Amino acid sequence: MVTTPQKQIKDYKRTKIIVTYGPKTSSYEKLYQMIEAGANGIRLNFSHGTYEQHAQVIANVKKASLALGKPVAIIQDLQGPKIRLGDFDGLVKIDVGQSFSLRFGADYAREGVLPMQYDLSKKVKRGERLYIFDGKVKTTVTAVKDGVVYVRADTAGEVSARKGINLPDTDFGGDIITQKDNKDIVFGVEQGVDYVALSFVQSAEDVVNLKRKLINLGANSRVISKIETRSALNDIDAIVQESDAVMVARGDLATETSPEEVPVTQRKIVHLGVRHAKPVIIATQMLASMTKSPEPTRAEASDVATAVFIGADAVMLSDETANGDFPLETIAVMKRIVRYTEQHLLEAPHHVYEPLKSNSRQDAICKAIIDLAKDVNALAIVPETKSGATAYKIAAYRPDLPIIAITSSHKVAAQLAIVYGTKSFVRKDNPKQATQFADWLRKTKLLKKGDIIVTASGNHPGVVGTTDTIKVRVVE
Repeated sequence: MVTTPQKQIKDYKRTKIIVTYGPKTSSYEKLYQMIEAGANGIRLNFSHGTYEQHAQVIANVKKASLALGKPVAIIQDLQGPKIRLGDFDGLVKIDVGQSFSLRFGADYAREGVLPMQYDLSKKVKRGERLYIFDGKVKTTVTAVKDGVVYVRADTAGEVSARKGINLPDTDFGGDIITQKDNKDIVFGVEQGVDYVALSFVQSAEDVVNLKRKLINLGANSRVISKIETRSALNDIDAIVQESDAVMVARGDLATETSPEEVPVTQRKIVHLGVRHAKPVIIATQMLASMTKSPEPTRAEASDVATAVFIGADAVMLSDETANGDFPLETIAVMKRIVRYTEQHLLEAPHHVYEPLKSNSRQDAICKAIIDLAKDVNALAIVPETKSGATAYKIAAYRPDLPIIAITSSHKVAAQLAIVYGTKSFVRKDNPKQATQFADWLRKTKLLKKGDIIVTASGNHPGVVGTTDTIKVRVVE
């Protein structure tokens, strides 16, 4: 069933918005309002919340998506090996040059050893860096013995219970999917999530391992690789190629590298995403001040606009919508920035990347449909796609025209919701689908008589990889 569009083609934003739900935004009413305000994807942070809460939110999102006639991607964000200090009372002051120790499950009051929630003694080596509390306290590992990690402080500071630990030099050896993650993955598959975001990816092998688990569970969820470690940057091309999408998780990435590296790194990753036709999401602190303020800073507005300029598929909100006081206002502001920037791209010169050239039939068709659409002044590009592959590839060229994707799969429609410039609709497979869809667009006033669209379809609707026909259609 196809619901009636809520806006004109020209009003669709190309850069998508992903929001994180939290205690203040888990109700059906709030989720409906966030999707209506401009959210294209809902992120479920599995570092928090119960299965009952997540299941209710997933049900609410699906209900709101249907009510609004707007496909929405449901993204399960795995916690991964999030390494933190354990529980202890008060603040511990650390001086430069001070030596101290950490151990899994230690009792600080009795032993004077800082507790950890993860046994790092099996992973870290002498000489590796160990950062505590978002890098506020930097240390170097001096020894590992009998389950105890000994470190020397390179900077001074204070630490308290449950502060995060980052390990820029440590190789986890493919062991990044925790026991908790495995349980969460099974739950996510049962709930039909559209994407699974893998935290602390270090190599392409990590992505392969998760894909294998999903296949074994019979899932058709896509994998988002979160880039937030130094190790990931060392294998970034292979990771992007193996992933279905990539998220630049700038918080931990800045700690594991350096703040000045992040802007250049995110641009490189967007370039690779376009090159390999993989969506890229820019995340973390995009409008952080709006957690407590109804207006963004000028630097934040520029940050969002920069993501649009470099061609990101989506921008993401975290605390702003999960715990903030102004979730709807934040989405509205982000949408305004995105739309204004997109409307003025020609006034601000920027480099546009292109996908990796190949001799495949699909690549040739995708490039041809964009060139033809420009030449005939088409209003939109309309690909029929079973798996979403044609739409992903067309989107990678970052066309100036909206991409109206037709698919018979509700799952694919939801997955395409976070892809650049793409609006998806679900229709049953039909040899005359493109013609009938163009007629339907006119009846719903999304198109008017005389408008031109360019369609891509195949002689075998519903069969993956059979797109072979391009047509110019004039709405009558």
